[in-house]
Amino acid sequence: MNWALARLILGQVCIHACMAGMRMAAPLLALREGYSAAAVGVLLALFALTQVFLALPAGRYADRHGLKRPVGYAVAVAAAGAGLALVFPVFAVLCLAALLTGGATGAATIALQRHVGRAAHDATQLKQVFSWLAIGPAVSNFIGPFCAGLMIDHAGALSGAAAGSTEGYRAAFALMAILPLLTWFWVRDTVELPPVIAAAGGPPQRAWDLMNEPPFRRLLIVNWLLSSCWDVHTFVVPLLGHERGLSASVIGSILGAFAVAAAVIRVLMPLVAEMLRERVVVAGAMVVTAVLFGVYPFLGSALAMGVCSVLLGFALGSVQPMVMSLLHQITPSHRHGEALGLRLMAINASSVLMPMLFGTAGAVIGVGGLFWVVGATVGAGARMAWRMGPVSPGAGGHPH
Repeated sequence: MNWALARLILGQVCIHACMAGMRMAAPLLALREGYSAAAVGVLLALFALTQVFLALPAGRYADRHGLKRPVGYAVAVAAAGAGLALVFPVFAVLCLAALLTGGATGAATIALQRHVGRAAHDATQLKQVFSWLAIGPAVSNFIGPFCAGLMIDHAGALSGAAAGSTEGYRAAFALMAILPLLTWFWVRDTVELPPVIAAAGGPPQRAWDLMNEPPFRRLLIVNWLLSSCWDVHTFVVPLLGHERGLSASVIGSILGAFAVAAAVIRVLMPLVAEMLRERVVVAGAMVVTAVLFGVYPFLGSALAMGVCSVLLGFALGSVQPMVMSLLHQITPSHRHGEALGLRLMAINASSVLMPMLFGTAGAVIGVGGLFWVVGATVGAGARMAWRMGPVSPGAGGHPH
């Protein structure tokens, strides 16, 4: 990994950590102020909601303007969102901060992914750079909440207030407002790549035209199926653990083991990228996930659930770099941002809607039944994943 890529990863970590920290601190403050679990659920959904509507325009904007201008705007919006929560720590402003930091993080992520994908020279390098880049969110999902938690518990005490006081929350929001500025520090010296101009004289292109292309459509469906598995696991494990009588810290450890495994596999993948074939990795991950989802409801002990969680983390963590590599190979160079926007839009729409669907389905068919239905669906999708490649040089929009 070179220094230019490392700076971009650090930039992604900082703005993503801002959103992750806000996503923990804002609901905690709302609960402390006496708001209901339903209100907190709405607040959490707002972090993903902006990305559903902004992803496509943000992708097109990145296609036209490259890296630094979209990231610059995203940095300003994210810092403003956290700053507003610092000045006015009330529920309505927390909702606005969720919309602003969520949308800004999505827009910055699209611009960064597009730039990194275009800078890669071949399929092997695509797999390597996206494996490295995928480590960023895993790191920031730890750093953001950890730092926000420290501020909430201890910063208020420095000013004479009790732990968990409003002053502690203000300190957390202040730190979250500074993090996006560090993103700009890391990204500002990046050399822009030359723009890609679409061929003149063709028919006007709409984003949904990409969906008419079978390879892209298959890729998006497979990505959505696997993204739903992340949501199912996060949603169902606490329910399953509660049924088994496990403590909150044990349930948290099981989910933590999943996140660590997903990060570890992404660290290892660049080392063997040359030997990996995208469709083989994705189809294999879908089969393994289907098997593990089938077994999960039968596991009674925390250790067995932890082992299963680690194996799931390895399987699902391996998918994103492969999907990103394929996406850059099968879409035209001048539409990479648009394609990334469509992908992010689909994933975030799923994150908003799926927990509600899981809750309803879980009440009808039970927690085990939910695992089995999703596992069977993902297993059936493995055949579609197998047909996604291989991509021959020149078949897509990526310069090989």
